[in-house]
Amino acid sequence: MTLRKGEKMTISIQEHMAIDVCPGPIKPIKQISDYFPRFPRGLPTAVGRSGSALRPAVSQPSVSPAEAPREDDEDVDQLFGAYGTTPAEQPAKSQGPEEVVDPEGYESDDCTALGTLDFSLLYDQENNALHCTINKAKGLKPMDHNGLADPYVKLHLLPGASKANKLRTKTLRNTLNPTWNETLTYYGITDEDMIRKTLRISVCDEDKFRHNEFIGETRIPLKKLKPNQTKNFSICLEKQLPIDKTEDKSLEERGRILISLKYSSQKQGLLVGIIRCAHLAAMDANGYSDPYVKIYLKPDEDKKSKHKTAVKKKTLNPEFNEEFFYEIKHGDLAKKTLEVTVWDYDIGKSNDFIGGVVLGINAKGERLKHWFDCLKNKDKKIERWHTLTNELPGAVLSD
Repeated sequence: MTLRKGEKMTISIQEHMAIDVCPGPIKPIKQISDYFPRFPRGLPTAVGRSGSALRPAVSQPSVSPAEAPREDDEDVDQLFGAYGTTPAEQPAKSQGPEEVVDPEGYESDDCTALGTLDFSLLYDQENNALHCTINKAKGLKPMDHNGLADPYVKLHLLPGASKANKLRTKTLRNTLNPTWNETLTYYGITDEDMIRKTLRISVCDEDKFRHNEFIGETRIPLKKLKPNQTKNFSICLEKQLPIDKTEDKSLEERGRILISLKYSSQKQGLLVGIIRCAHLAAMDANGYSDPYVKIYLKPDEDKKSKHKTAVKKKTLNPEFNEEFFYEIKHGDLAKKTLEVTVWDYDIGKSNDFIGGVVLGINAKGERLKHWFDCLKNKDKKIERWHTLTNELPGAVLSD
């Protein structure tokens, strides 16, 4: 294109737009998350916030300046792989203690949508109690028309979740950032429970005129806790997780019972103490039960081994503190079975079976160990908590 002297160059609008929008090959735009990588909470102290702290301690081979950003990417990928975010690429080298990395602390995408929950757990081994302190929640998902919620927290122990082991906090009205500072306690928790049980913590929204709505949950395997040490958690709530439906319904937990056993050499007999129950299943319409306990020493050919406690009205955590005596030779105890059942007393109709437990030489786990320790340690009172189930093998469940 030739221009006359003094004439200015003109560019069409089409040429102008083409120059502006087509400066060269189009490159993909990075997502914002690429600039802010999220790490699991609880990284070792060796990993700081500075870029230099992310680098391995071993010396790296020299690279060209053009490859330097690639090295940073590899460091981050290596860090994520080492702490469980990409299990398929996890290195074979040994990891640190489990407490260092808390998988529940991982910043999931549900964090901003469902909120976070702060709480602490303490297993009191001496008193067989699990103390759950629910502190506060932040940024909960709005559930009501006013853009707020009426949140409360409920707890279940898995497997065996039922009304018998549900605990809940009070409800706080019209807030997305509730502070409860409330401690809920499970009694009768054994070392065996701490190995196999998982605590499910759910946050829900209470509605007066319809069903309460689920907001989010988290689950903590109790084996993560050390006896007599408080562990604090700050966890992002997750969507509702499925519950294993393959559990044997015949072993549904119906509460706990504290029993003492002692063989008296002086009296030549077995002393059975029914001390208390905890978290019994509610059998009445008012949400409570009127529990009492029956015990049998079987085989019972003369039908004379039945003993019964007093009835405790309108409670799921009754204290009995009653003791019963069976005259029997020490050598014959190995052939006997102690059957303990808990019932709900009803006026004008048959009483409801709540749950039971069998102690004896054919029992398993803590039930067998309790019986064996009683036989082995004469004149020593041994107290143990036992789980009540809704079926007893070979038992006739009629009052």
